[in-house]
Amino acid sequence: ELEARPARAARAECLRASSLPGAMDVTELRRKADQGDGEAQCALGQCYSVTHNVPQDYAEAAALFRRAADQGHLNAQYRLGFCYRDGTGVPQDDREAARLFRLAAEQG
Repeated sequence: ELEARPARAARAECLRASSLPGAMDVTELRRKADQGDGEAQCALGQCYSVTHNVPQDYAEAAALFRRAADQGHLNAQYRLGFCYRDGTGVPQDDREAARLFRLAAEQG
């Protein structure tokens, strides 16, 4: 049940983002992500982490979260922190996880 809640929340975020005007499907999210849109990068990362209209690919999810996190995207910093904490799509690294959680917390 504890694992199911984050997965449900991630799927809901991906669905919410993909229902925004101009971001109706994964193809459009990818286009926006490739153009540097942090919100699209984070949402597409969520899609890859929960298999919403794309094959599950934790490394791709982490890479997308990194791109958005490097732009200061709070949710991406938070999600990438979990990737590093758990070693999902990236090598496990508690220090990097703590750094990312701290960055996200500083933003509120």
